[in-house]
Amino acid sequence: MAKDILNILGAEIAPGKSVTLTFEVAKLHTRNTLEVPVIIERSKKPGPTVLMTAGIHGDEVNGVEIVRQIIAKGINKPKSGTTICVPVINVFGFLNMNRLFPDGRDLNRVFPGNSNGSLASRVAHFVMTELVPHVDFAMDFHTGGSDRFNAAQIRIVKDNPRLTELAHVFGAPFIYYSQNLNKTFRNACDKAGIPMLLFEGGKSFNIHNTITNTGVNGVKRVLHHLGMLKTKFTVSSPKVNAVVIKESKWLRAKYSGMFKATATINAKVNKGDVLGNITDPYGSFNYFVKAPHSGYVFNVNESPIIYQGDAIFHISTEIENS
Repeated sequence: MAKDILNILGAEIAPGKSVTLTFEVAKLHTRNTLEVPVIIERSKKPGPTVLMTAGIHGDEVNGVEIVRQIIAKGINKPKSGTTICVPVINVFGFLNMNRLFPDGRDLNRVFPGNSNGSLASRVAHFVMTELVPHVDFAMDFHTGGSDRFNAAQIRIVKDNPRLTELAHVFGAPFIYYSQNLNKTFRNACDKAGIPMLLFEGGKSFNIHNTITNTGVNGVKRVLHHLGMLKTKFTVSSPKVNAVVIKESKWLRAKYSGMFKATATINAKVNKGDVLGNITDPYGSFNYFVKAPHSGYVFNVNESPIIYQGDAIFHISTEIENS
């Protein structure tokens, strides 16, 4: 539960206060400083502290847009408790439209970080020491990479009743059971005892209205469930019940060539259904990609050019019966 006084980055934030703090990531060789804004909203009424983050990968713009809308619409101003929003953690990557930090490191592979480590490691250390200790619950927003479009989904570990409950409350079309990877933000939060919903949706370098709306509406549902959402906001029911994916498999390209997917995201396909085709620029062949098994398509590679072995469709192999 929220403490009376919140101490972050040397600032003392009392209940009922709104504060924007900045974390200095680095001083550049041009003598400019690069800072990460941290937007904190506190109600006078006690309640949970919820952290919402995006932009761990600088090219994942849709996640940034979700948190931006949450702030711009005032959804982050809680009826009770506290919200902490960090729309862009990897400011370097966001400025350069690059997934990584300038040191070539993936921020989501260096948690919990080190105050004396690489630049990425220092940012991870800041998040884990300055923000996470104050938090009761977190939501982190991502998108697909390398031209792969993710269906809106919540990723959680299996057999965690609290996460399962909140994932269903969020209301994304899919809940995908995936293990916490070593040195990721989600894994570091799990080790710190902080439950996290990881949202995936859309693709890099792209803002998709449906994905954005799914993320924003999901946040409203969760905050409402926690008693934090102000009554002026409407809370819609999810359009469909979430499909819980227990197991899945990537379908990889058998040939290199020009690729066109015909199967749509979120679609349920049957074994043998045509999902797309691979051709060459010279009209010498046309290979039809067929579903190796029945399931739901929740990731599609939208690159027009693919290479042999590239992941082109992510299809569920086992779902949880509701």
